[in-house]
Amino acid sequence: MNLLVRIGRAFYAAALVVYGCQQIYFGTFRDVFFSVYQQHLPFLNVFAWLFGLYLIITGALLVVPSAGKKAALLMGAVWLSLFLGTHMTYELISEPNKLYHLGLWTTPLKELALAGGAFVVAYSFETPRTGTLAVLENIMPYGNLFFLYTMTSYGISHLIYAAFLEGTVPSWMANHLFWVNLTGVALTASGIALILGIRIRIIALLLSLMIFLWFWLVHVPGALWDPVGNRGNLLASAFDALAYSGVALLIGLTMKQQKWVADIEGWR
Repeated sequence: MNLLVRIGRAFYAAALVVYGCQQIYFGTFRDVFFSVYQQHLPFLNVFAWLFGLYLIITGALLVVPSAGKKAALLMGAVWLSLFLGTHMTYELISEPNKLYHLGLWTTPLKELALAGGAFVVAYSFETPRTGTLAVLENIMPYGNLFFLYTMTSYGISHLIYAAFLEGTVPSWMANHLFWVNLTGVALTASGIALILGIRIRIIALLLSLMIFLWFWLVHVPGALWDPVGNRGNLLASAFDALAYSGVALLIGLTMKQQKWVADIEGWR
């Protein structure tokens, strides 16, 4: 059990290290991390390098038991701040298209999932509360909801935009549309079930396995084919999947019940 928990953290940590290396290599923010507002930042490359270094250091700290929890909490706060401060403001104020198109939220929701994932990683550490990050520790038990909201939204997106996603299915698999729709149903059902606290362990572990299979079958071939094109998007997407697999694994191994459900039950 402890080994699997460490593996889940390592998956998330590995993604951070890769993101950080990309930041330093390309000298700009990945659009998942910072909205198009980054184009107006002075010394953009300097900020990108510093953020990349921060991601690499945080990734290394996540595998250190004595420092991992605080590093994960701070990472969750950073992701959430960037999501609310850049993506939400852009989508609500500057986005020229209609907000109700779910496809417009694909990129911002990746950052929300990373924020939730960081809080899930923090929750996986059994160290007692320190009080120095009290606000973040209070958010921590609910952080999985950010991740699960993204998974549910992506599931719905697979169903709505199935025709556009057929090309993501490996060519050797027959009936691409079927696999896209099956993925959409699985993601949507898993996300809703886990949000409601239904059979958390088995569903979260199956979700982790499914995403891990995507990592190898869909994302790794794409990343190997074009690791630097479009600012290394295919490589980053592969490690998104690895991070999400790790987060789902940690949910299944460390979360006994949904905190918000337990809170409601406590009102009786």
